[in-house]
Amino acid sequence: HALHGAAGDGSPLGEAERAVYEQVAGENAAGVLAHVGPRDIVILHDPQTAGLAPHLERAGIRSIWRCHIGSDAANEEVERGWAFLAPYLEPVDAFVFTRQAYVPALAAGREVMLIPPSLDPLTAKNEDLDAGTVRAVLAHTGMIAGESGDGPVSFTGQDGSPRRVERRAEVVRSGPPPPADVPLAVQVSRWDPLKDPMGVMHGFAAIAADTPAQLVLAGPDTSGVADDPEAAHVLEETIAVWRGLPEAVRDRIHLVSLPTEDVDENAVMVNALQRHATVIVQKSLQEGFGLTVTEALWKGRPVLASAVGGIQDQIEDGHDGVLLADPSDLAAYGASLRELLAQPERAEALGRQARETVRERFLSVRHLGQYAELIERLDG
Repeated sequence: HALHGAAGDGSPLGEAERAVYEQVAGENAAGVLAHVGPRDIVILHDPQTAGLAPHLERAGIRSIWRCHIGSDAANEEVERGWAFLAPYLEPVDAFVFTRQAYVPALAAGREVMLIPPSLDPLTAKNEDLDAGTVRAVLAHTGMIAGESGDGPVSFTGQDGSPRRVERRAEVVRSGPPPPADVPLAVQVSRWDPLKDPMGVMHGFAAIAADTPAQLVLAGPDTSGVADDPEAAHVLEETIAVWRGLPEAVRDRIHLVSLPTEDVDENAVMVNALQRHATVIVQKSLQEGFGLTVTEALWKGRPVLASAVGGIQDQIEDGHDGVLLADPSDLAAYGASLRELLAQPERAEALGRQARETVRERFLSVRHLGQYAELIERLDG
């Protein structure tokens, strides 16, 4: 949260927090060092892993630290976050950031490479699904009305083996599930205050009388996300706000928690929901890159997203999506959503170009090539 410029839980990131961080880093280092040696290069991802770098240095192992998050503007919280991490990043051999604006002063004069994230089009979350499979998955999991056929829905796992969608989503709703032919506005995100689920609902509520569409807010089952302790609280707050909405609006908003026990099964559910959406929303208040936006663009859907962080590197407003200049402006968000829902030809054109944008700039082949270049540079 601090690197995003937000206060998070309000802690000082002081000595007590540092003691916990270093203890966990030490415990994890033992596991890492059992599998790597001096000829290896270890790529560490995000603040959770930065504490491993000193352990790797002492073992004579080089490391690259890849940070996916950051803030376009510095403030006291951003400086607090970097000050906390600085001692652990001193031995890092190279840094990777998503955007130039995220590169901190401590990386000045060091090896730095900008590598935007990417997606793999062959994974369960991104592979093509036919319309019948999409509807069957959503009906089986309870996200839309309809029959899913005879039992669980079959799909192919990442290892090529036949798999089935067996689990169901946990859905908070007061009305029936939306029929398959009802337009859906969808946001898929972690239950995180920076994703602004409450704002997504309020903005939709303001235009609900102007559209037959319904809204789905989907995120992971909070009991299965061990590294996001605030998720359950945010979901509870979201449900409380939902309960306070007028009944006629509340009946058209569905809060979906997707099971996470099986990664591939969860990915197929997300894939199906994104492909079924009429409009995909990502009304983040802050965002490192926004891979859920990349995934939505790849599905050929019209995306309405905030012009924050890496989202603005992915979408050209009016060309392959729609950007909200101010994510806190609920009136502008509602008006843009209403227009996209009412203009299917425009939405379809945006979706077609969105997929091409990802094909050209955000697939894994480009990503791997940049990593290869950086590793070659380090390897001399």
